[in-house]
Amino acid sequence: MDFEKLGLFYLGKRYDPDTKAVVDEPILYDSRDLVTHAVCVGMTGSGKTGLCLDLVEEAAIDGVPVIAIDPKGDLGNLLLTFPGLSAEEFAPWIDEDEARRAGRTREAHAAEEARRWKEGLAAWGQDGARIERLRKSADFTIYTPGSSAGRPVSILTSFAAPPDARPDNELLVERAAGTATSLLTLAGVEAEPRSREHTLLATLFTNAWRDGRDLDLAGLIHDVQSPSIEKVGVVDLESFYPAKERFDLSMRLNGLLAAPGFQQWLDGAPLDPSSLLYTAEGRPRVAIFSIAHLGDAERMFFVSLLLHQVVAWMRRQTGTTSLRAIVYMDEIMGYFPPVANPPAKGPLLTILKQGRAFGVGALLATQNPVDLDYKGLGNAGTWFLGRLQTDRDKLRVLDGLESAATGGLNRADAERMLSSLDKRVFLLHNVHEPQPVLFQTRWTMSYLRGPLSREEVRLLQGSGVQGSGVQGSGGQGSAVAASSRRPVVPPEIPQFFVPSTGANPQYRPVVLGAAQVVFSDAKHGISEQRDVLYAAPISGGAVAVDWDSATRLDVDPSDLAKEPAGGASFQGVPPPALLPRNYTEWEKAFKRFVGQAEQVEVFSDPELKLTSRVGESERDFRIRLQDAQREARDRAVEALRKKYASKQGRIADQIRRAEAAVERETQQASQAKLQTTVSMGATLLGALFGRKMVSTGTIGRATTAARGMGRSMKESGDIERAAENLEAVRERERALEEEIQREIQAITDRLTGERQYERFALAPKRGQVGVQFVALGWL
Repeated sequence: MDFEKLGLFYLGKRYDPDTKAVVDEPILYDSRDLVTHAVCVGMTGSGKTGLCLDLVEEAAIDGVPVIAIDPKGDLGNLLLTFPGLSAEEFAPWIDEDEARRAGRTREAHAAEEARRWKEGLAAWGQDGARIERLRKSADFTIYTPGSSAGRPVSILTSFAAPPDARPDNELLVERAAGTATSLLTLAGVEAEPRSREHTLLATLFTNAWRDGRDLDLAGLIHDVQSPSIEKVGVVDLESFYPAKERFDLSMRLNGLLAAPGFQQWLDGAPLDPSSLLYTAEGRPRVAIFSIAHLGDAERMFFVSLLLHQVVAWMRRQTGTTSLRAIVYMDEIMGYFPPVANPPAKGPLLTILKQGRAFGVGALLATQNPVDLDYKGLGNAGTWFLGRLQTDRDKLRVLDGLESAATGGLNRADAERMLSSLDKRVFLLHNVHEPQPVLFQTRWTMSYLRGPLSREEVRLLQGSGVQGSGVQGSGGQGSAVAASSRRPVVPPEIPQFFVPSTGANPQYRPVVLGAAQVVFSDAKHGISEQRDVLYAAPISGGAVAVDWDSATRLDVDPSDLAKEPAGGASFQGVPPPALLPRNYTEWEKAFKRFVGQAEQVEVFSDPELKLTSRVGESERDFRIRLQDAQREARDRAVEALRKKYASKQGRIADQIRRAEAAVERETQQASQAKLQTTVSMGATLLGALFGRKMVSTGTIGRATTAARGMGRSMKESGDIERAAENLEAVRERERALEEEIQREIQAITDRLTGERQYERFALAPKRGQVGVQFVALGWL
C-alpha cells in the first residue's frame, strides 16, 4: 500500500460490517480536513486513544506540530518508540503485574511484546524503519506543570502583557476574564463571572496589560489591596468592594504563593506556544502536557491558561488553508460540558470557531457523549465514532451529530453501523467526503504501555529540568557602594531609568543611546525600521565611554521611565558623565557605532518568493518556510488536478461510449443469432415434411438462413472490435493516472524536505541611522 504521502494521514483500512473483516483498502485522511476539527467518541477499550495516537504520529511524520493535553497520563506512550523492535527495548517498560498474570518473567514477556508489536506493525505495512522516520520527524517532550517529573512549565508568561494589547482588543478582555476565572478557581474562591471578585481581577489584568505592564502573582496581590482604580463602572471602589474584604481575597491569593511546591509553577519552560510547537532549531514538536498528577482545580487552571495562550498565538499567525498545528485533548470531560461554562470552555470555543482560518485544528476525545456540548461542536467537520457503552449513548451521539449540522448523514445507516462495532473499529463521518465509512485503526508505532508514573516520566525525560527555568535576580549585590540618595546631575543632562522587575532596585549609571535604524533592500522588498537602545559603561579613564563595549537592551525607548522605582538605591556617577559637553561627542560616536553594529541576517527563498523579516530568527523563518512549502505543494497539486480534469472527463466520456458500443454490438449479435436459428429450423422442417421435390420456398429459406449466419459472424467481429476499443481507452486512462501521479510526486519532491535558501547580511545605508538621544541612564 502506498500510504507515505505528505498531507495524507494513514489511519487504517476499510472494514466490512457484513463479513466482519478488514478490506485491503487504506483509509487516508487529508490533513487539511483537520482544520475543521475532529471529535472522537468511544467507550473505554474501544481503541479511541490508539486512533488519536495514530493521528498524532501521522502529523509528526508530516511535520505538523501538536499540543497534546493528557489528563490520564498515557500520552507519554508516544515516546515509547523502538525502531529495533527488540526485547531489550521493550524490557524497561514491561508491566510486571501483566507479565505475572501471563505466567512469564519480565524478559520473556518483553520478548513476547516485541514479537507481537513487530507482527502487528507488519500486518499494517509498517516496520522499524517507519518508527525511525517518526522519531526523526519531530521532537517529543513531556511537560509536567507543577512538577519536575517531566519538563516543568512556568505560568509567569500567562500574566505578562500580550504583545498586541490595545484598548479595543476584544481578545485582551477575553483573556483577562479567563485568567481571572482560572486563578480564582485555583485559589478555591467560588466566584462566577461578573461577581465582584471576578470583576476586580479581570479589571486589574485588563488595565495593566493595556498599559503594557506585566503582572505576577505578588504584584496582583498588591494591586488587590491597593488598586490603581477609583471606580468600578459608575460605583466607587470602596462601595463596590470594601478594603477589608479585598484584604481577605488577597490573603486567599497569597495562600497560593506561600503554598509548599508552588515555586514549581514558576520555574521551567515559558508557556509560549511558539516555543512549545517548535524547537530552537525550528524542528516541529509534539508537546505533551501531562496533568494526571494535578487536582481538579489545578487542571482547570492550567488548561485554561494554556488554551488562552494558544488562542493569542493563533491570532498572531497569517491565514492559511493548510494544517499548521493541532491541539489535542485526550479526555474533555468537565472542560466542554453542554450547560456549564468552565474557564477552559471559552478558549476551546474560540479555537473551534476561528482555528480554521489560521490552520489550527482541534482534536477532542471523550468516552462519554454526555460530556459534549454539541452546539459548541457545530464547527467539527470530522467525527470518529467507536463502540459505545449503551444504546442511550448511541442515540445521544446521533442526536448530537444532527444538531451539529455536519451534513451528509443518513441517521438510519449510521445507527445500523454503530450497532455492531468491534474493538478498534470506527465510523468515520467527514463532511469533506460523500458518505461515512467504517474502518479499523492501524497498529500504533508507539508502544501502548498505559499510564506512566512520575518516575517513568522522569526516566523518559532525563532529569526533567532542562535549563529553561526562570532564574531570580537577587543575591548578586554590587561591590560598588550604593546610597538611597539620588545623585545630583546638571539639569541639561537628560536622565532615564530602565524598568526594573525586582523590589528595591539598586541602580548603576550608564550612558544610554537610542536610535531609529532603517533597513531597506528593493530587490527583496525589505523596508523596515527598528528602534534600538544601547547601554555603555562609564569609566574614569581617558576613554570614558567606549560604544564597542556597549550592551543592547531589549527595552523599547518609549518604556524608559523618568523617575526611579520606589525604595531604590544608587551608585555614584563618574565625573565624565556629569559634563554636558561630553554627551555631544558621545552622540557622534554612537551614530557611527550603530551604523556598523546594526546588521541583520536575512534569509530568502527565491522560488517560493519568501524573505525573512528584519530581526526574524532563522528558526522562525524555517517554520514559515515549512508552512509556505506545504501551501505551495497543496496549490500545485490542486492546479495539477484542475489541469488534468478536462482530459479525465473526456476519457471518462470515451469509456462510457465504448462500453455502450460493446453493449449495443452484443445485443445486435444476439438478435442476429436468434434470427439465424429460426430460419435454419424452418428450412429443415420444410425439407423433412414438404413435398418430395424441394420447393422454391424451401430454397429461399435456406438462402436466408445462410445470410443470417454471415451476419452473425459479422456481429461477432463487431463485438471484438468494440471490446478492443474499450480496452484501449481504459489503457489511456491508466496511462493518464500514472502521468498525474508522476507529476504529483515531482511536485512533492520539489516542494518538500530541506531547502537550500539564501542568506545575506543587510546593514543600514548612509542617512538611515537617526539618533533619538544620548543620555545618562540608570540600569
